[in-house]
Amino acid sequence: MMQIDILTLFPEMFSGVFGQSILNKAAEKSAVSYNVINFRKYADNKHSTVDDYPYGGGAGMVLKPQPIFDAVSALKDNAKSKNPRVILLCPQGERYEQVKAEELAKEEHLIFICGHYEGYDERIREHVVTDEISIGDYVLTGGELGAMVVVDSVVRLLPEVLGNQESHMKDSFSTGLLEHPHYTRPADFRGLKVPEVLMSGNHKLIEEWRNKEALRRTFLRRPDLFRKMELTDEQEKWLKEIKKEYK
Repeated sequence: MMQIDILTLFPEMFSGVFGQSILNKAAEKSAVSYNVINFRKYADNKHSTVDDYPYGGGAGMVLKPQPIFDAVSALKDNAKSKNPRVILLCPQGERYEQVKAEELAKEEHLIFICGHYEGYDERIREHVVTDEISIGDYVLTGGELGAMVVVDSVVRLLPEVLGNQESHMKDSFSTGLLEHPHYTRPADFRGLKVPEVLMSGNHKLIEEWRNKEALRRTFLRRPDLFRKMELTDEQEKWLKEIKKEYK
């Protein structure tokens, strides 16, 4: 079972997310256990203050190191795994991608730190955190939404969480490409018809169509992804044919 701990000042934000859909089903199947902690309780001052003014002046408040250091230390002391990944949600972190989700899904224990205010004391980054993650080139009010995104993308990859274990293997980005189009009943909806090959029953042709359409969609929407992958000879041939269609 994977253990996921969330350090946040707003634990109520997670109750609806973790209590619904796949994330809830994963917990029911004992694939994952969630623990959401208000790290304010680790503050060592009478006012439970977790932030302070930045040295050198400037706008905003900065999260103090002491509550985070002590909270992470306590979680490690009570954990079965002594080497959890400690993840800081931060606009300065590495941009989050599917390959990172697949990497984190192999871990036994993840600790997420959700900050607020202007930023974190740099000693948190240097001495507590193992990973800094950004879910995009924009700034949110806090790290909670980012943590939800990462947790969702990781938990769905755990064994037995999805009904069909092949579901996530062909997701967009898992293969390096965007996913092919999908269709369902009716075959003819207001004159808009499903491609005949998908109703042919010929699994080889269907798989070939899906692979070609994944290439087409990636070429049209995210051609930058081709720089990160090595295409097979067959894929190179299909891609050349696709490019000719749009000249």
